[in-house]
Amino acid sequence: MKYDYHVIVNPASGSGQGKKVADRIKKILDKHHFPYQFYYTTQAGEERLNAKKLVDETLLPWDEAYLDNSDMHYPLLMVIGGDGTLHQVVTEVQQIEHQRFPIAYIPAGSGNDFARSLDLPKEAEKVFWQIAGTSHPQELNVIHYYEQIQEESGIAINNVGIGLDAAIVYTANHSSAKSRLNKYNMGSFSYIAAILTVLFRQKGFPILVECNGQQLSFSKAFLCTTTNHPYFGGGVPIAPTATVKEDKLDFVLVERVAMFKIFWLILLLTRKKHMNSRYFHHISTTKLRIVSTIPQHGQEDGEEMGKRPFDLILTPGKQLFWC
Repeated sequence: MKYDYHVIVNPASGSGQGKKVADRIKKILDKHHFPYQFYYTTQAGEERLNAKKLVDETLLPWDEAYLDNSDMHYPLLMVIGGDGTLHQVVTEVQQIEHQRFPIAYIPAGSGNDFARSLDLPKEAEKVFWQIAGTSHPQELNVIHYYEQIQEESGIAINNVGIGLDAAIVYTANHSSAKSRLNKYNMGSFSYIAAILTVLFRQKGFPILVECNGQQLSFSKAFLCTTTNHPYFGGGVPIAPTATVKEDKLDFVLVERVAMFKIFWLILLLTRKKHMNSRYFHHISTTKLRIVSTIPQHGQEDGEEMGKRPFDLILTPGKQLFWC
């Protein structure tokens, strides 16, 4: 089986890394005469529009029978961009019920947590040749959520969080210095500044958690994240035992404590010893409900969900990835 590559590219991802990576992959495709078509995004949300058009007009749902057809050119969807770009494409593809479209992914963002969870090579060319040498997709775990208060549903490839991580996302996105720093490929500094600001401002909040037949309450939640792999925030191993290859979710909660203890927790986190702290709570489950009655910032894969009360139901979902 051969492939026709249909490549959705976010050229702005990773402060311009998306375009650079796309140019390098295009050289490989041209050199080896692989058939391809590139679809460059020019504005937010265009990833989903491109993905929908491809699903409607070009792509084929995966079928193992294709493996026996050596002459077939299978239309393979490939994404070049960051976690946010992949999030948008997966969200659109998952709208199609009872049909499964595989996605190949070459990371070109600033965080690349999903790629890190798969232990993909850092060199884009090596990732491409892994894709080209793969004969069938893998079924990997994603997160499905339903927010009952506003009746919203969504999908995450990395994590869904309320509290500290979401407040950092909000603060960084609304920083007056962010756009200026991005012009000089220094956008990460606005994120660091947001972390330091929110660490001191974020207060503990009450939260109710239902999972594994238990109901747990916490009076001073600080960070509250549901993830399907170890990483968040650009490589922080918040849940070291989590994996995208198992049909489960990992819930992490950190309690609000005195500031010197927070910095101690951060030190433990860098050494991957934070799971031994009594202020750190980790649960693996196949279904999770999180209730926060006091308005908090929320985020999905680094996208803002707003500041509001939450009543979240989270379950594992499946997506085919060509990797």
